[in-house]
Amino acid sequence: MELRQLINERLGGLLLSETSTLVQALLEQVRRDLLGPMTSLATVLLETLVERTEERIALAGTANLTRGSLLDFSGTIRPILEALEEEVILLKLFGQVEPSMTMVRIGDENEFEDLRATSVVTSGYGPGKTVVGGLGVLGPTRMDYPGTIATVRAVARYVGEVLGQH
Repeated sequence: MELRQLINERLGGLLLSETSTLVQALLEQVRRDLLGPMTSLATVLLETLVERTEERIALAGTANLTRGSLLDFSGTIRPILEALEEEVILLKLFGQVEPSMTMVRIGDENEFEDLRATSVVTSGYGPGKTVVGGLGVLGPTRMDYPGTIATVRAVARYVGEVLGQH
């Protein structure tokens, strides 16, 4: 609790690019008995927030796309999986996301040919109106749009609220 409060006080509201020297200074501001945990935490913070400037993608659920007749993709699933492996494609899908705005692309509305048998529902998330990431669902063109849109919006709103609480 004490470490979280210290980090929030010193780093809250700053751009990630402004935090590297402040994270290092945190090591000098903790009690001796918290130096070990703060060192570990500072290392993780520096590795994940500052030193890597490239975009990062977390992809989950890809195996669900191959489960027999559960999903209704026309043609083969292989081009879809190959498209998902291309980080550039995923970055473009999420490159236009905004908080409180859900984008839906159905079939031929997808600019990537290999995703034209799919639908993509995306939304941005972050504290307030600041976008720090995007999330989405990829499924068949015959998906449950109202349910999927509501779920994507709810998760994005929840993640944004959590981030807004420091």
